[in-house]
Formats: sequence, C-alpha cells, structure tokens
Amino acid sequence: MQLSYVKLDDYNNVLGTVLEGNDNPNIFFSYTWMMGNEKYDKVVAHMEDLSDPALGLNLDCIRPGLINHDAEDRVKLIPVFSRTYGMLVNNDLFEKEGLSIPSTQKELMDVCAQFRDKGYSSPMMGYTLKSSGSFMYTIAYPLFTAALAENPDALKLANDLDPAAGEYMRPALEAVQQLISDGCIDVAECDKIEDNYTEVILRFFEGDVPMMICMADTVSGTKKRESQSEAFTKTPFTYTFVPIPTTEDGVTFIDSPSIQFSVNKDCENLDMTNEFMRFLVATEELNAMASVKRLVTPTTDLSVDAIYAPFAAVPSERIFSPEAIGITDPLTVQIRVASFEVGKGTLSVDEAIAKYGSFE
Repeated sequence: MQLSYVKLDDYNNVLGTVLEGNDNPNIFFSYTWMMGNEKYDKVVAHMEDLSDPALGLNLDCIRPGLINHDAEDRVKLIPVFSRTYGMLVNNDLFEKEGLSIPSTQKELMDVCAQFRDKGYSSPMMGYTLKSSGSFMYTIAYPLFTAALAENPDALKLANDLDPAAGEYMRPALEAVQQLISDGCIDVAECDKIEDNYTEVILRFFEGDVPMMICMADTVSGTKKRESQSEAFTKTPFTYTFVPIPTTEDGVTFIDSPSIQFSVNKDCENLDMTNEFMRFLVATEELNAMASVKRLVTPTTDLSVDAIYAPFAAVPSERIFSPEAIGITDPLTVQIRVASFEVGKGTLSVDEAIAKYGSFE
C-alpha cells in the first residue's frame, strides 16, 4: 500500500470544495469546532460515521472525553494525538535540592519559596511576549474550564460572551497573579524567551529552571532539541511533563484532541480506507505514532511515554475535556487575553473581569 499526503493552502476554506472535487481525499484532517458550524456543513456531510458497528473500529482504546459525538450520537472524527497543559520539571534539580514535585497549590508555593531560598531567581518560567501560548493562559485556562464544567449556567453565559461570566474567571486570574506577586515567576526574565516553542525548550535545557510552564505541543519538540542545546549536551538531566497544581484539590488535567482524522464516505476505495482505519485505531499503533512524534497519545494508556506518565495518575474527577463540556473558541479568547493582561500588569483582576466579552 502506498499513502500520499497533500497539504492544502487555506485548508479550512477550501476543504469543502476539495471534498466535492474529482481528486478528493480518502482521509482528511478535521476539527471538533467544525461540527455544528454552518460554514462546514459541506465538510461534515462527507464524514463517515466511524461509530457504525459494521466498521469494527476499536473506539474503546481512546479516552472517552476525546471522542466527539454529534446530535445523533455518531462519531465522525477520530483523535490521533491529544494535547494538554502543564509544566516541564527538571527532576534532577528537585532531587539535588531534596524537594518533591508539588501536587497541591500550597505545595507549589512552598516549593517555589524553597527554590528561591536556594538561589533560583525564577523557580517557574514560561513564554510571555504574546497572549497566544503565554504561561498565563496555560495556568488560567484549565482553572476556568473546571469552573465552567461545574456550572452549566455559567458555561452558557461564558459562551454567550455575557459580561456576567467574567466573575467566573476570578480564581484563574488570581492564581496567575499570585504566582507572579509571590515571586514564583519572574516575568522580566520570561520576557527574554523569544518564542513559545524552540526558545522555551532551549531555555529549560539550560538546567537552572526547576519548572517550565508550557503546552504538550511544545514538549513534543524536546527530544529533537536535546542535541541542539550545548548546556544539555554537556550536563544532561531527566525531565517530565506534569500538570500544574493550582488548587488545593490538586492538579487539573485538560484533555483535548490535537489532530483528528475523518473518512470521506464518498471517496474511492472506501473499503480499503476503512481497513486502514481499523489498523490505525488501536492502542499499539496510536501509541507508536505518539512516541515517534513525542505527542500525547489519545489512548487510555498514558504511561506509554515516561515524559507524560504523570498525567496517568490524575483522578478522573480532575480530568476535563473542553470539547465535551462545550467550551467554544470565542470563550477561550476571553480567558487567554484576560490572563495575559493580568499577568503583564496592564489590567487588575477586577478590570479584566469587567471586560469579559470584549477581548479580541
């Protein structure tokens, strides 16, 4: 079998047209936000129902919160990678200083204080130059999502961009503010990191940062960049990616699909395409792909990669799937910009709350 991959320019806008053309794909990249969006009705119309028992796909190997079900309980998108939020931890520094990786907010604050006492000026770091990918959002978004998951009325207000929903951001924004005001994070030092991918990784590999806040998408680039870091090559250390403990209830694990596949039900060789999907949707294959790309596997076996293994220990009540909850993109813009402005000191917590619904 030979597989070919075509990258389309302006993918989101031309996909519907391509699917109706003569040279249409068998499998295409798809996204949860396409579902229920009139702009993508033409795209969704071509998606095969992958939950059809006749296809024999092993959907049970995938974490349930990652699987999107439409109004008729059909599954038209299969996650092949997932993403989450957390922090890279330099395990060797924790061992050297006789400290344990924190699991609650109090433990996090105590650990940061002890690292400062030992001469670490910024125990935690992260990207700060732009709101997209900033550490402020990485901290705030999971907390805001958890707050909305527990309150359907608040979720509706937030998705409607109603200013009244701003108050539900308060715990998330206060968490960001506290980490900065208490000296856990030196924003001025973070401002020296030029991008939220390669430069975040290389700064962490300098070896003097106990905790680097980032997304799993950033972590995916660590293996390739170990050899690019002179400091890491000279003095390597062990590291893992862990959830950030920002409440006394413990950590919050945001479990979202990253890349999803859909099958074009109108393609040529549909039977062969479905046979390929039966091969792909299996614990061994999905884990193997995740290991190669160093991305988070969508399967129930999170321990497959030692880097992400800490997420496997998070209790189910602390795992939240934004897509399943009903979190929308306009909502995420509000918490992304609000947390960034608070973290940078351009808005107070109260001012950011009052502006909910107006951030762009």
